[in-house]
Amino acid sequence: MRKLALVAALVAGPALAQEDTTGPNLVVEVEGVASGTIVIDLLADVAPQHVERITALAEEGAYDGVVFHRVIEGFMAQTGDVSCGREGATCPAGTGGSDMGDLPAEFSDVPYDRGVVGMARAQNPNSANSQFFIMFDEGYFLNGQYTVVGRVIEGMDVVDAIKLGEGPNGAVIGAPDRMATVRVEN
Repeated sequence: MRKLALVAALVAGPALAQEDTTGPNLVVEVEGVASGTIVIDLLADVAPQHVERITALAEEGAYDGVVFHRVIEGFMAQTGDVSCGREGATCPAGTGGSDMGDLPAEFSDVPYDRGVVGMARAQNPNSANSQFFIMFDEGYFLNGQYTVVGRVIEGMDVVDAIKLGEGPNGAVIGAPDRMATVRVEN
């Protein structure tokens, strides 16, 4: 089915080719102010190790119930802190990750356009772990600095409605929106 879609996209021209998927889809059910579904095309050909990590965490349910802890208007919404991003965590959301260890950067020439999904990291380029962010608008200053892992193919209206941060560095004050369930569909 996927090969047939690719052939049809190539024959039809570039407008359809952008919609073709290159990897599994991450389906994020959001609850809160921004209730709805976001579908992310994971770019396994661009960042295979990062896509493998996100897929593994989603399949074990690690992302279920995790909040959008940093949401900056006109920039991005960040989530994916599987150790500190749940209700009842003893550490501040945004300071943790998985116990799988950090990943080496997989920089590419995919630009940070609206709807692109990137891996969050600390200062060290090789410190991405489980957290990721979705771009509200273009952010080309991130190009070549953060690993691109996917792009939103459905649900940008849900992304746009995610509760904005009101605290320092875009931290969400009060009840943040959360990823109720996250699953992978091939």
